[in-house]
Amino acid sequence: MSIKTAGLAAIALGFALTGTAFADRAPTPEELTKIEATLKKEGFVKWKKIEVEDHEIDVDDAIDANGKQFDLELDPKTFAITTREAE
Repeated sequence: MSIKTAGLAAIALGFALTGTAFADRAPTPEELTKIEATLKKEGFVKWKKIEVEDHEIDVDDAIDANGKQFDLELDPKTFAITTREAE
């Protein structure tokens, strides 16, 4: 492989990795409404960060009515909680 080819491959790899680094995003207003409705229905009273990814929605530091803290994953199509991990 020539130096020029190796350099181009490194640049292409850099662009590919940069694209995956920004895969997480904030929820749209419509998504946020549905996510918050699910969280409230499930007994959570506050939460910190919400990120939407390709295959899941992550909710960090969700606190339930008893004061217990959880990290949650929601299905991005149904907005149902799929994973509940106690902190």
